[in-house]
Amino acid sequence: MLILILGLVLFLGTHAFSMLRTKRAGVIDELGESRFKLGYTVLSIVGIVLIAYGFGQYRADGYIQVWNPPVFTRHLALLLTLLAFIALASAYLPGHIRARAKHPMLLAVKIWATAHLLANGDLGSILLFGSFLAWAVIARISAKRRALSAGAVAAQHGAVAAPAGWRNDAIAVVVGFVVWFAFAKYLHQWVIGVSAWPVPA
Repeated sequence: MLILILGLVLFLGTHAFSMLRTKRAGVIDELGESRFKLGYTVLSIVGIVLIAYGFGQYRADGYIQVWNPPVFTRHLALLLTLLAFIALASAYLPGHIRARAKHPMLLAVKIWATAHLLANGDLGSILLFGSFLAWAVIARISAKRRALSAGAVAAQHGAVAAPAGWRNDAIAVVVGFVVWFAFAKYLHQWVIGVSAWPVPA
């Protein structure tokens, strides 16, 4: 559990530091942008590795159950993660979904984390997904405040012009669905070691 916590602190702490724009700018001035980006990337990768290893070690030692989610939460989580994959795909495809979501990547993280919190009642999962959910919420609030402090009220309301038509939105839905299905049905078991596809009760 300690390694998992260390990984979360390192990964989310590194990303949270980016919200402190004045301090971030000071470090960039001191180190240079290329060194800052290199350090940011290295710390993020190390954090992810520690999270993966720490969570795997925690699972191997035995889950610490806090509460027992009802079976239907697994089905609900599956549906929510589909929405998360679509939101993530829309981040790369300018369209109505992206314009409406404002920050589709953060939205995807919030939906993903919430889905896993609903379906998992053990301490390690609560710590892992709760931390990501808290970071995504704080990051969204920080983005709003930065937009307001810069006088970009329109940007704070997500006034990114959506292109005419729904082509990119349709592509985002299709891509999100295909990747979600492949990961949920096959890759989750292989990569994570836990089946995400609910079996009939």
